[in-house]
Amino acid sequence: MKFVADFHIHSRFSRATSKELTLENLDVWAQKKGIQVMGTGDFTHPQWFEELKNQLEPAEEGLYKLKGKDTPTRFLLTAEISCIYSKKGAVRRVHLVLFAPSLEAVEKINTQLGWIGNLKSDGRPILGLDAKEAVKIALKADEHCMVVPAHAYTPWFSVFGSKSGFNSLEECFDEYTKHIYAVETGLSSDPPMNWRLSQLDNITLISNSDAHSLQKIGREANVFDTELSYPALAEAIRSKDPKKFLYTVEFFPEEGKYHYDGHRVCEVRLSPKEAKGYNNICPKCGKPLTIGVLNRVEELADRPEGVKPQNAIPYVSCIPLQEIIADAFGVGVGTKREKEEYEKLVAKFGNEFAVLLDVSQEELSQTAAPEVAMGILKVRAGEVSIEPGYDGEYGKVKVFKEGERSLETDQKALF
Repeated sequence: MKFVADFHIHSRFSRATSKELTLENLDVWAQKKGIQVMGTGDFTHPQWFEELKNQLEPAEEGLYKLKGKDTPTRFLLTAEISCIYSKKGAVRRVHLVLFAPSLEAVEKINTQLGWIGNLKSDGRPILGLDAKEAVKIALKADEHCMVVPAHAYTPWFSVFGSKSGFNSLEECFDEYTKHIYAVETGLSSDPPMNWRLSQLDNITLISNSDAHSLQKIGREANVFDTELSYPALAEAIRSKDPKKFLYTVEFFPEEGKYHYDGHRVCEVRLSPKEAKGYNNICPKCGKPLTIGVLNRVEELADRPEGVKPQNAIPYVSCIPLQEIIADAFGVGVGTKREKEEYEKLVAKFGNEFAVLLDVSQEELSQTAAPEVAMGILKVRAGEVSIEPGYDGEYGKVKVFKEGERSLETDQKALF
């Protein structure tokens, strides 16, 4: 069966997250978005883990559902951890997403990690733990656990990050590299950027929302056509089989908050070429720039742009429906007009992914406001303009140019 999965999210027990992130609310929003397999996030946090044990019950093998509820949402046990440690003469900060097939495996992982750091402090705990040791702990708990490097190029906290990462997976994971089957591309990179690194040819690229609020789940996701179970999902990821792993749903990478180089305090945003002209030093204050994902990919790449490996998983680039509607109406996300249009379209077509990817132009024109229908079609065609994000600042996306909204409305009125 075909379904959408978003493995990497956070609970309300992580820093800077919404208090509305409960299992019941995640179930509701997963259905709105069109996500069938939802990562739990934060299974290392004691309070969240208690909620997982008390509110979930087994469904298909390795998956869980809300107790006593007959909804399509399935939960897969996941958590992100922050490994901060010294290796090869440098301080490393690597974030990892852990996948577990059972609550029993999670219990074992949490016991081990609890000896190393304070799991109560944050849903994404900071641990003085070598990344390869995290893999060792996960596999000891259950051989079917998976470990995936999170947002692989984020400057400060990732396996390839410019500030504290490595130049290869082997440098990071040593003899445990053979157990790394996938890498999370993160919001600031997309598959074509990763295809430039031949070292990732046999690694599966997955995409997740890393959501800190309900509305953000599914902003990146994975689409599978396989049996609904943990073993089937794990096999689809490990095998990199395009018949089972159909495609990923991606941000336009420019929208990610670390795509370009820059210095947010000074409001300096630079392309890699421009940053190189300043020797990676901020031209305003003279401090080092934060080197972004595009620059880092360029540094690690051993291929030119445009190369596509033979076994690459396809992808589609998308913008969340709420953002498209807000841009179409010239209002903010969360305003009454945007919410009403969003709920109308989701109610009519079943979920957000159906609206963004599947509904025909004719159906859109019959239901959506004309400027919204036009916006969705423009995004599908990749006709967007973006001021790239940098140094923690999200990119600014524009679907419409000046005058396009009124032109579409006038054309609709003529007919």
